[in-house]
Amino acid sequence: MLDIKKDTTERAILVALKTGRMTDDQLAEHLDELMMLTETAGAETIMRVTQEKQKIDPAFYIGKGKAEEIAELSDLNDCGLIIIDDDLTATQVRNLEKLIDKKILDRSGLILDIFASHAQTNEAKTQVELAQLQYMLPRLTRAWTHLSKQYGGIGTKGPGETQIETDRRIIRTRISKLKEKLGKIDSQQNTKSMQRKSFFTASLVGYTNAGKSTLLNLLTGADVLAENKLFATLDSTTRSLDLDKNRKILMSDTVGFIRKLPHNLVASFRSTLKVAADADLIIHVIDVSHDFFEDHIKVVEETLKEIGCEGKKEIKVFNKVDKLEDRSRISYISSKYPGSVVISAGRGMNIDKLKESLNEIYEENFVEDTINLRLEDQKLAASIHSLADVLETKYDEDKISITFRTDKALAEKIYRLIGSGRN
Repeated sequence: MLDIKKDTTERAILVALKTGRMTDDQLAEHLDELMMLTETAGAETIMRVTQEKQKIDPAFYIGKGKAEEIAELSDLNDCGLIIIDDDLTATQVRNLEKLIDKKILDRSGLILDIFASHAQTNEAKTQVELAQLQYMLPRLTRAWTHLSKQYGGIGTKGPGETQIETDRRIIRTRISKLKEKLGKIDSQQNTKSMQRKSFFTASLVGYTNAGKSTLLNLLTGADVLAENKLFATLDSTTRSLDLDKNRKILMSDTVGFIRKLPHNLVASFRSTLKVAADADLIIHVIDVSHDFFEDHIKVVEETLKEIGCEGKKEIKVFNKVDKLEDRSRISYISSKYPGSVVISAGRGMNIDKLKESLNEIYEENFVEDTINLRLEDQKLAASIHSLADVLETKYDEDKISITFRTDKALAEKIYRLIGSGRN
């Protein structure tokens, strides 16, 4: 993974465009979020600059006059970092850097930097490095020629090859190796998924900082890091929730989603997000106290669609009700989102209602049954063990009594096997 050393706190100017039908409130919310991202990355926001335009300038993103104004502001306020609340093309980055003569970072670059600093496991580090390199490849300028010092040497340069072309080749080679590595990780994840097939599985998803990790900790007694910051959790964590004596749900926490989440990052984290795609139930956690919580819902639903979760059974959990100032919003939610649950994971409010809803969903999707086999039906008994979670096995003279739990589709398969096995 690419390490960026920061000796001192960088001073940043945030820049955003108001285009189309965007309202002033939406623009302010986008900048508030960008400011949180900037702080999470370790920089200090000195000022926020906005411009209203009908469409994005293809050369400078903002107008050239506004870019010149930002250059003056950055010099006057000793700011070495300009952060744009959008993705920039290689041409826009190059033109802005020439005109402003400061480091230019777009939204995706900022998010990738945060992910790089938060990645702890080998899987997360591999995923982030792959996303960084895929992001960097089309944006290569002379600033990145240091890569040849890391990977270069005798035999790395072709005749007449420019340094940037060499760097591109180095990056493509590294990308290929990282994809191969993630392929192996994905195979391991598939093995884990097969081991969990007899359990009812639920995946916690939501906009970043919605309270997923706090809810997982509350329900399962897990010890997952839960901080009031963006992207506190990168790796998926799975814990067991016992609804009652014989009912167990495997719950997984996932990385938080965010507006304009870099496509390369979603692709790289596909193996981590696979726990959501494979889950029987999506638990969509929403910060109900946020003014733009419905925009967050749309972002999450779009991302779920991108990773193949469209149409999956889902329950919406509106969290942080204790921070809600406008109580009429609760009635609005009940009306617009039937079947949803309003809770406070931080305060433990209305958690019993959530567990009741989970119990109802469990009953709709899972079967618990006891069947009797003959002692000679050992192959059938082995098949049941492979298709279901066997809760109890009793031997009584010439028969075997097996109590099992599995989803309805696998239960039907077991019943068919028993029928054909006895004919």
